[in-house]
Amino acid sequence: MARKTGSHAEITGPRIRAEASRLFARHGFAAVSMRQIAAAVGVQAGALYLYTPDKEALLFDLLKGHMDELLAAWAQEPRGTDPLAALERFVRFHIRFNLERAEAVFLSYMELRNLSEPNFAVIEGLRKRYETELEEILKAGQAAGAVSVPDTKLATMAIIAMLTGVNTWYREGGRLSRATVETIYWDMVRKAVGA
Repeated sequence: MARKTGSHAEITGPRIRAEASRLFARHGFAAVSMRQIAAAVGVQAGALYLYTPDKEALLFDLLKGHMDELLAAWAQEPRGTDPLAALERFVRFHIRFNLERAEAVFLSYMELRNLSEPNFAVIEGLRKRYETELEEILKAGQAAGAVSVPDTKLATMAIIAMLTGVNTWYREGGRLSRATVETIYWDMVRKAVGA
């Protein structure tokens, strides 16, 4: 099928991903059709298949893109000079990064179940890489006597769940600024790990 007059791959591809993300987040993956995505982008439904083989591949692309971006951004983040400084960096980074990507975070948690086993395994592997980053900080903190948790894996999962939860309630322009939220959450995490 021919591309719509005036469309450009470098524009249409990102628009497809943006509209799919918005529609999946608003209505759920199962309720959104390729026709709805095409209509939101302003292309024929058949044109979507120039960019993705199917709806699941589109979801996988969105989830993998989010995780790749998260891991790349964390790799660039300064870690500090000790485990507590690294833990504070992680807390502040996680909140800051994810508040900018609320739809992507929502999809990563709510729509993961719609992936086939091979695609699920890829996303789960990327998530474990990120979780391991935090667990290694906690292990280093334990070894240095700076933190005290009964189980670093459990503490990792609890901290990530708590930090990601900010996306469910935070609203720009609300009572607390992002910086204040980061500071309060850092204080809660610090106390939770016995630092």
